[in-house]
Amino acid sequence: MQQKIIILDFGSQTTQLIGRRVRELDTFCEILPYNKFPVGDDSVIGVILSGSPYSVHDPDAFKVDLSQFVGRVPVLGICYGAQFISHTLGGKVEKADSREYGRANLETVDTTNPLFRGIEQHSQVWMSHGDTITAIPDGFQVIGSTKDVQNAAFYCPPGTAIANEKGIFAVQFHPEVFHTSQGKTLLKNFVVDICGSRQEWSAASFVDTTVEELKQQIGQDRVILGLSGGVDSSVAAVLLNRAIGQRLTCIFVDHGMLRKNEFRQVMDDYQGLGLNVIGVDASEKFFADLKGVDDPEQKRKIIGRDFVEVFNAEAKKITDARWLAQGTIYPDRIESLNITGKVIKSHHNVGGLPKEMNLQLCEPLKWLFKDEVRRVGRQLGMPEHLITRHPFPGPGLAVRILGDITREKVRILQDADDIYIRGLREYKVKLSGEEARRVLAAGVPADMQDGTIEVSLYDQVWQAGAILLSTVRSVGVMGDERTYENPVALRAVTSSDAMTADWAHLPYDFMAKVSNEIINKVRGVNRVCYDISSKPPATIEWE
Repeated sequence: MQQKIIILDFGSQTTQLIGRRVRELDTFCEILPYNKFPVGDDSVIGVILSGSPYSVHDPDAFKVDLSQFVGRVPVLGICYGAQFISHTLGGKVEKADSREYGRANLETVDTTNPLFRGIEQHSQVWMSHGDTITAIPDGFQVIGSTKDVQNAAFYCPPGTAIANEKGIFAVQFHPEVFHTSQGKTLLKNFVVDICGSRQEWSAASFVDTTVEELKQQIGQDRVILGLSGGVDSSVAAVLLNRAIGQRLTCIFVDHGMLRKNEFRQVMDDYQGLGLNVIGVDASEKFFADLKGVDDPEQKRKIIGRDFVEVFNAEAKKITDARWLAQGTIYPDRIESLNITGKVIKSHHNVGGLPKEMNLQLCEPLKWLFKDEVRRVGRQLGMPEHLITRHPFPGPGLAVRILGDITREKVRILQDADDIYIRGLREYKVKLSGEEARRVLAAGVPADMQDGTIEVSLYDQVWQAGAILLSTVRSVGVMGDERTYENPVALRAVTSSDAMTADWAHLPYDFMAKVSNEIINKVRGVNRVCYDISSKPPATIEWE
């Protein structure tokens, strides 16, 4: 039986990070709404309660029946989870004099406690709460304090009436975020030492298990998969190919708004991997249907509609297909539900199947986070440039061109974007500390030497691209002549999950070189800007 940790989601923005940290410990976990604990599931070896935007005193605060798991398996409460445990079991939670947010240091740590084994005194933690625990329940003991937070960590030892033999642990800080310097050690102590994980979840074990499951699921049927050139669909294709070989047919649609030379390069990559791929150049249809359309949402709808039409027309030619495979990953499914279980967003990979296709759905990556998808890709022997590709919008450059779409505008943006992306790949930087940990945790292959790693700017950022401001004209001078052409904006962000993102602080010498090269080499551009907006309030894409 596969062991698992259950993470009950009370609405925290970092709940997915908790899941990723547990998976990094080679332990399977599921993120479930706070009120959906799987009672009676013997594979559960521990429970983690997440943070929340609510106070425990709010009338709408989310509540869970602790008796479902307290005393049965070890429990760790994080932030709101810690406050909920204290509030529910007889402690006291009050509004803090001022919101406790940001870095703090553990000034007192009980390193004899199993949760804090190996944690250094004065290590940095990250606080983010408006309430604070002023009294812990009877039978609990304080095991960690900061200068301003006396009850920063506490626990109920095994053998008590409440905890039974399993123990209850609680921390008011967030061990899952990078700012908590030894958070991974704390989580390892809980998941491995306290809960007893056998650490059997790995890329290699996932590949072996999934290949066998796919063989059983699909049998001798044929499968169709729509490729995008992105990481998720590519890894799904290679995994399926290993399971069923040439009974997988992949369809790669070129709508004419991919990056420069991308269609041909990706097709070559896929064929080199031994995939059975049909490439469809449908750019004429897309450009014709987009003519004169400048509304962003309308552009997206037209491209989405045309893609389905082109894909379905090609898929119908494969008359013996019984399955449609998709590169759905775990965050796609989490993001499509809020914590009450109601749909709040339709993700492109979880919207269901067109009824006329009459196919069953196959999602081989549905339990994986993005960084795990990359690890599986490496396990499958895929080339690194495919595995580390940045996310790219489905409508392509159409949503990076402000205004209507023409082939000439796409050509301008492709050329500018190509210079920018190549520059990011070629420019090397040395990272240490928090930034190095963030990049390594994202799955970027790099060797740590003397606490420092060297990576490209491309690997340092989550997503980057150029945007053509075709609705704006800018006066410039080139040689002795006046120009009146379009500006290009460059965008690069750092993130762990794209739900929030910060603009990347790229080196000035790199920005100067790229700006100069774009203006000198790309006909139609005479000005380059850099977008320094974070998400929120901005979004990563402009449209």
